[in-house]
Amino acid sequence: MFVPSHYRIEDEAWHRRIIDGHPLATLTTNGALAPFATRLPALVAPGEPESGPLAGTELVGHLNRANPHWKALAEGTYARLMFDGPGGFVTPAVYPGAPGDPAAPTWNFVSVHVCGRLRLVRGPEETLEVVRWTAARLEDRFGAGWDQTASVDYFRRIVPGVGAFRLSIESVEALFKLSQEKPADVQESVIRRYEADASGAGRPIAGLMREAGMGQGSPACPF
Repeated sequence: MFVPSHYRIEDEAWHRRIIDGHPLATLTTNGALAPFATRLPALVAPGEPESGPLAGTELVGHLNRANPHWKALAEGTYARLMFDGPGGFVTPAVYPGAPGDPAAPTWNFVSVHVCGRLRLVRGPEETLEVVRWTAARLEDRFGAGWDQTASVDYFRRIVPGVGAFRLSIESVEALFKLSQEKPADVQESVIRRYEADASGAGRPIAGLMREAGMGQGSPACPF
């Protein structure tokens, strides 16, 4: 992934928060004619550190064994997992200045990619562990207190159709496009536009921009 220097955030705590907060990732690997790409949940594996560098740690994920992508995977396959954070359109209408001044629209967004080698989970019990861990972790972060105990037998019945894997992270690429190249007054206008979005869709990227020090009166950028 191409990451211009002014959109780079080196603090891996921010990389982790995107992975943890947006765990529906895209797994990509090489294919015969075009890359395979599958959307799936991917999480930092149980027992791995919850802070510090991501390189050297493992992620776990799973997909449907009926998916041709699973059938194309082999032990040690080099793969990329792409996590998309918040984002939103930027209209030049919010830029300070005359309405006819030259400008271009853009899109602010956050994306974190991790690359590494896959280890395919072969045994049903280890696959079940991945499914249970994933369900519990996502319920804890995004759910409503659902207890999976009564569903373990159901999980066992569906596990033969699940292909689980572990990815050992070798490299991390992170792009935080937050209007860093714009003056503070322009950043402020962009943030306020996001904050005023009636649908609420712009508020996550607005909050991230403020936390990163964009806009007027925002805290100093910690990067």
